[in-house]
Amino acid sequence: MFSIKRGEKMNPAQRRYLRRFFPAMGTYVVVLFTCTWLYRDLKPTGALLVLLSVLPALPIVAAILVMGAYLIEERDEFIRSRLVASMVGGLGIMLAITTVWGFLENGGAVAHFPTYLTFPLWCACFGLWQCVTGLRDRATGDAA
Repeated sequence: MFSIKRGEKMNPAQRRYLRRFFPAMGTYVVVLFTCTWLYRDLKPTGALLVLLSVLPALPIVAAILVMGAYLIEERDEFIRSRLVASMVGGLGIMLAITTVWGFLENGGAVAHFPTYLTFPLWCACFGLWQCVTGLRDRATGDAA
């Protein structure tokens, strides 16, 4: 989500982000595997099915909130500006991919895209945008 140069220490907002983000993702892994196991073994219906279906989404929602909190708490304007630009760039890539996919899906050319993969897709696009921005800045000498 952010880059730290060799020998540079994380600022307080970055440390808080990591202290919040990793537990959310750890919880996601545990909840996802538990719910998957319970689906398979219990074959739930009704309210239990709804509960088990929603539970894995909650840590993802928490991770999104953690990212938003980091944006608010980050005091370095350059870091925050780069982060927002990367988030928006990643969002643009994700929207382009899902729009094209949706039309291909509508025409029957591709299989249905599982919408629960939207956040991981955005994270990948966000990371890609950060990489491209970093490479561009190194090539032009604009890296801070």
